[in-house]
Amino acid sequence: MPTRSPRPPDRAATEAALQKAALALVERNGVLAGLNLREVAEEAGVNRGLVYHYFGSRRDLLRAALRADAEQRFGDSAPGFGLPAAARYSRFLRTFVGHRRAAMLATLLTLDGDDSLHAVPDLEGARGRLARDVVDGALPADIDADALHIAMSALVYGYLVFRERFAGELNSDPADLDERVAQLVERMIAGLVSI
Repeated sequence: MPTRSPRPPDRAATEAALQKAALALVERNGVLAGLNLREVAEEAGVNRGLVYHYFGSRRDLLRAALRADAEQRFGDSAPGFGLPAAARYSRFLRTFVGHRRAAMLATLLTLDGDDSLHAVPDLEGARGRLARDVVDGALPADIDADALHIAMSALVYGYLVFRERFAGELNSDPADLDERVAQLVERMIAGLVSI
C-alpha cells in the first residue's frame, strides 16, 4: 500500500494559528520580553520556516495579528452601532475591555513608527453615526464630530492601556472600574446636549 505524502498546510489556517500564537505569547510573556519566532511556531504547531515564509518578520506578523484582531473587535462593536452616541461610546468601551491586548499592541506599533495602522478604522462609518446623532437630537448641531470621536477613541485606548494600573492605584476591582468609567463616558456625552 503506497504511503501518502502529507497534505500541504492550509495557508489561511496556518497564518491564523501563527497570529493567535503571537498574541498569546505577547500576552503571556509581556511585550518587553520580545517575540521569539521559534516559540511562535511551536505555539502554533507549525514549522518555524512558515513564519518567515508567510510574514517575513516579527513586526509584519504582529501587524497581521493586530489587523485580524481589529476586524474581530469591529465585528463585536457592530451591534451597538444603532445606539445613540452616549450609549454607543459606553458600549464601545465595555466591548473593548475584552480586547485590551489589541489596544496595547496598537499603541506599541504606533510608538514603533508603524504607519500602516489606522487608529480610526471606520472613520466614515463613525461620521455617519455621529451625523445621525445630530439629526436625532442626541448631540448638539454644532458638535465637532471628528473631535468627539477622536477624544472618545483616545479615552478608550488610554484607559485600556492603563486599566490594571489605574485599578491598582485606586485599590479597585478592574471590572468595577470598567463599569464606573463606562457610566461616566455615557454621562459625559449625554451632557453635551445641554451645553
